[in-house]
Amino acid sequence: MQWKAEPVQSSRVRAMSRRSWVQGAAAIVSAGVGRGLFAQPTWPDRAIKWIVPFGAGSGADIVARVYGNAMAPALGQPIVIDNRAGASGAIGADLAARSPADGYTLFLASQSTHASNPGMFKKLPYDPVRSFDPVSLLGSFPLILVTHPSLPAQTVQELVAHARSNPGKLVFAYGTGSAQVTAELFRKLANADVLLVPYKSNPLALTAVVAGEAHCMAIDPGPGLPLMVSGRVRALAVTTGQRSDIVPQLPTMGEAGMPGYELFGWNALMVPAGTPAPIAQRLQVEVVAAARQPGVKQKLVQAGIDAHAGSSEELRQFMEAELAKWTAHIRSSGIVPE
Repeated sequence: MQWKAEPVQSSRVRAMSRRSWVQGAAAIVSAGVGRGLFAQPTWPDRAIKWIVPFGAGSGADIVARVYGNAMAPALGQPIVIDNRAGASGAIGADLAARSPADGYTLFLASQSTHASNPGMFKKLPYDPVRSFDPVSLLGSFPLILVTHPSLPAQTVQELVAHARSNPGKLVFAYGTGSAQVTAELFRKLANADVLLVPYKSNPLALTAVVAGEAHCMAIDPGPGLPLMVSGRVRALAVTTGQRSDIVPQLPTMGEAGMPGYELFGWNALMVPAGTPAPIAQRLQVEVVAAARQPGVKQKLVQAGIDAHAGSSEELRQFMEAELAKWTAHIRSSGIVPE
């Protein structure tokens, strides 16, 4: 089987993406076409900080750096990435939420910071809705259910059957934050005694699967694709509602016999609540322009991410739907907030 790295889109993101280009272009035209019309007279006159609540080299970090490098020339100022990892993104989100709303602090939001964290923590230091103003979606990616090659399971149904016939022995690894939801949801829908083992990070969990210390997990395409190609892990299905163009050979979890398992990753650009609207609008224009650049799309595809861009209102509606979905999965899986 040959693996092909191409853009991936969920059904919701795909539909939103088509509308985004039309509505985004219409908004620019109606405003008078011209980036200068959106900007404050002196903004930006110094470097812009982009807080990424995950470590350097992570998928979120790659998204921010690719977009930041593409947007900086048009803005006339450098965009400096500030990695603030920890607490499933809550540390960086809190720092961004408390930053001045002057256009010099951006935030890289994700399904962790704005969809799963509200259900995973009893109390967050930030409000995912009130603490930020949405700017634009940046990209999305599926999760891929993989196993160690030695496991006698070629399909999701066979994996479930193996788990049921070996209660308490199938080890499902996961990292932090939203990764726990992927594990808990699998155990719930499989209706089997699956041993869930947490690791300090998703890379460490993946290392455990490769080594045979753990049997399976749901991974991002970025680190997963090379391991699939080399045969060090076996891919069974994608967790999106529709098949992924990155790995079109793989069925969805629903097709593979586990309906109701639909979770995917995403990143978005946000700013602290109260940031002047002209600045937020200018940023949205530059995101749309960056997402159209072939070089941006290519770099993100190589990382297993599909570039998207649209209006702030579309992002707001998208996040509301994602927050409701992840919260429902967390509650039904029996996860107790920390």
